[in-house]
Amino acid sequence: MKYFFFLMTISFFLSCKKLNSTFATITINNFYMKRGTVKFFNGKKGYGFIKDADSDNEYFVHASGLIDKIKENDQVTFELAEGKKGAIAINVKLA
Repeated sequence: MKYFFFLMTISFFLSCKKLNSTFATITINNFYMKRGTVKFFNGKKGYGFIKDADSDNEYFVHASGLIDKIKENDQVTFELAEGKKGAIAINVKLA
């Protein structure tokens, strides 16, 4: 089902590209799995930060965005979503 949705998004992206739509670019980027390292995670409070492996960016992660249990220094894959204060890591799982 996820692959079907991905293909539909690609199709949407290509049709919007003709219109120079930024929305299509944002939508397609949600399917790019990033890799990183858990810099900090407080299990009791339910939040932490992940350092992106490809850049120096750090992203906030909330316990609600976890697929697997994580701890500091774990290697993870994740997706980005727009949060209230910027980009946040979601669908976080162990690499």
